[in-house]
Amino acid sequence: MVFLLTGALVVVLDVLTKRLVATTFHPHEVRQVVGDYIRLTYIHNPGAAFGLFPGSRWPLIAISIAAVIVVAYVAWNRRHNWSAILPLGLILGGAVGNLIDRVRMGEVVDFVQVGIPPNYWPVFNVADSAVSVGVVWLALGMMRSGRQEVPEDGSAVTAKEDPVAGVAPSGDST
Repeated sequence: MVFLLTGALVVVLDVLTKRLVATTFHPHEVRQVVGDYIRLTYIHNPGAAFGLFPGSRWPLIAISIAAVIVVAYVAWNRRHNWSAILPLGLILGGAVGNLIDRVRMGEVVDFVQVGIPPNYWPVFNVADSAVSVGVVWLALGMMRSGRQEVPEDGSAVTAKEDPVAGVAPSGDST
């Protein structure tokens, strides 16, 4: 339930912010939020992240659908692991948010731009942010759980279970 609620919250925030920008900005309009460091820049991105693979609507839709299925499968298998459920919900919501744009318009609305002039990060949106935060959160969780622990008596070393895959790392655990 937390997985689905997290994903739904991301989708709602993504759709609402994109709609707000699309109805109050002209294409390519830039508005400063924090000087030139944080700006709202309304664009339509016909490609993947960072504008890669422009014009690849159908392959990107297929990849998004596959990502949603894989994330849902992993979340189902890790449903009792709270440290994996929340970031997986973020990834789900981000994938669905951008999928809605791709199906509806063939491109994704992006509007957040950060950087130090004249160098800016590519323009992104709430869905992109959710996916990025979810992936980093999962990676940090996997790195943390992959560490070996020494029991208080120092007699043996044990390996923790991977929070996403649900398996202990291979190798000798003595």
